[in-house]
Amino acid sequence: MNDRFGRTITYLRLSLTERCTLKCSYCRAGEGVCPKKSELAKEEFLRIARAFAEVGVKKVRLTGGEPMLRSDLLSIISGIRAIPQIEEITMTTNGQHLPGMSCALKEAGLDRLNISVDSLKPERYHEITGGGSLSRVLTGIEEAFAAGFSTLKLNVVLLRGENDDETGNFIALTKERAVSVRFIEYMPLGEIDHANLRVTGAEILQKYPQLIHVVPSYRGQPARDFQMPGHIGRVGLIDPVSHRFCADCNRVRVMSDGMVRPCLGSNEEFSLKEALEQEGDGALHAVIARAIALKPESHCFDDGFSAQKTMSRIGG
Repeated sequence: MNDRFGRTITYLRLSLTERCTLKCSYCRAGEGVCPKKSELAKEEFLRIARAFAEVGVKKVRLTGGEPMLRSDLLSIISGIRAIPQIEEITMTTNGQHLPGMSCALKEAGLDRLNISVDSLKPERYHEITGGGSLSRVLTGIEEAFAAGFSTLKLNVVLLRGENDDETGNFIALTKERAVSVRFIEYMPLGEIDHANLRVTGAEILQKYPQLIHVVPSYRGQPARDFQMPGHIGRVGLIDPVSHRFCADCNRVRVMSDGMVRPCLGSNEEFSLKEALEQEGDGALHAVIARAIALKPESHCFDDGFSAQKTMSRIGG
């Protein structure tokens, strides 16, 4: 299905929960425990995924919060895997619950993993994440490779003065393994922009002029991909504020409470709740079509945007 600007929507980011065991400084700092009661049930998520597949979605990314907090995660993955139109299922996780689960995730039908790791220094990681264990993340990464996840993406939100001195250490991870390290520009998704913390992709390229631009892994991806000469892996720059990629955006989000958000950088949302209460999927398709049709041409990050929800509520 195309939006009014001719972009074909083929990618659904499906948030399974707002809950998370971490309180990252750029995401959930100061928040209490997120409510579980507002989360949709497994069958509702699968019904939504099927409806989106019927209008052209081919890829589903499971997000949160932390999706691995869902006790029914494996059956959600296998249920989506059974949808004929879905070609790829991926998941973003903070890695805290990954140890011991990689094989089960692979067997359920998960194709790819994105793992958040904002520092390679244990104490700093613990501080940025509000209590996370770096060793658990690193164990999870090794187990994921062993389970057959051949290419892993490591997400690093760069914060000026906090972890931006580690870019070289992260890039070094790409030398001998098929790892894609993605440096993510801090986005204004809280009450205050904190633009002073933002490290742009242009700064990374200035610091590492030897990075070579390479063809993207897939059309519409948010990252600009680069490689160090002689390295196996890639370095991705995701900088939506300073280098917007809206013209190629092919995705919409569904939050864990059933709200469709066509654009991360816009507060406009559409509810699927009433449609889910009706028999048949006609009403569900109608809401989805309306949300896609009204997807904005561009985000509002650089236009005085004030997010009404944090990233954990929207879905990463």
